[in-house]
Amino acid sequence: MGARGSMDYRAAGVDLERGDRAKAGLKDLLGSTSDALTLSKFGTFGGLYAVPPDVTEPVLVSSADGVGTKLKVAFAAGEHGTVGHDLVNHCVNDILVQGAKPLFFLDYLATGVLEECVVHDVVAGVARGCKENACALLGGETAQMPGFYAAGEYDLAGFIVGIVSRARILDGSRVRPGDALVGLPSSGLHTNGYSLARQIVFEAAGLEVTDRLPGHDETVATALLRVHRSYLDVLWPELEEGTVSALSHITGGGIPGNLPRSLPEGLGAEIDRGSWQVPPLFRALQELGAVDEDEMLRVFNMGVGMVVVLTAAEAGPFVRRLGARGEAAWELGRVVERPGVRFQ
Repeated sequence: MGARGSMDYRAAGVDLERGDRAKAGLKDLLGSTSDALTLSKFGTFGGLYAVPPDVTEPVLVSSADGVGTKLKVAFAAGEHGTVGHDLVNHCVNDILVQGAKPLFFLDYLATGVLEECVVHDVVAGVARGCKENACALLGGETAQMPGFYAAGEYDLAGFIVGIVSRARILDGSRVRPGDALVGLPSSGLHTNGYSLARQIVFEAAGLEVTDRLPGHDETVATALLRVHRSYLDVLWPELEEGTVSALSHITGGGIPGNLPRSLPEGLGAEIDRGSWQVPPLFRALQELGAVDEDEMLRVFNMGVGMVVVLTAAEAGPFVRRLGARGEAAWELGRVVERPGVRFQ
């Protein structure tokens, strides 16, 4: 309350000075991701970014996403430095499947009572993701919304814009029956399936974030907060060479829910279930929760973070090229003339 009982913003739960301090502390983080095409400075109302001059018939590709209830694990563990990195990598992968390279990123962070150190850690993770993917963190919004979020909680969303030459857009039109499917490994749960994973770990199994996950040498927090992998570096050389016919980012819905989105109407996929070994994390979740195999495949990526579609002749050389660079990849299955995804 101010003089004579008058009300002010701080009494209502919004501390403008604290917000200003938090935002000032982000200036260097944003500056560390700037490049020659970044035209605006920190603090402007809108971010300015020049369109790269070397892209023929440039098409902008945009996407927005969040990290879902993985945030709940971060809250419980008190670890806030990874979720921003998750957010960037997820968005990068989402536009990569259309052949696009990221240009710039914006984030939205909303909380009840603003904690400056938490804001810094979250945005530092965003900046790390942007630097990893050569993407400018152009700006964003930090909102104080008292009474809207529980104490110690926040929400996080990201917005990305990338670019692709019109002739290089991946839209599934090059996919044919008999094409090969190649799998690239995930780094863990990535950013999907956490509502079920949390129910299994914290409710059914009664574990805490500091407990060891059964059959693992790492804690629950370490296993569940592992950063969502970006596939930009490993796939960009192949996209430039034109060897890739389509890509599918395996997020919520698993392989059955995502692979058909990258295939032409009328085509489907046969997946060789024995072509890869499901990582122990997923088997631990399945056993702790007594989850049916079909449900596991429908909810989680099961160790497959990206599926690459190539001609059958290109698949073997592609896998060998990645192997020579120290990247794991394997032939996962094939495209067939029948809609849907079947595991064999």
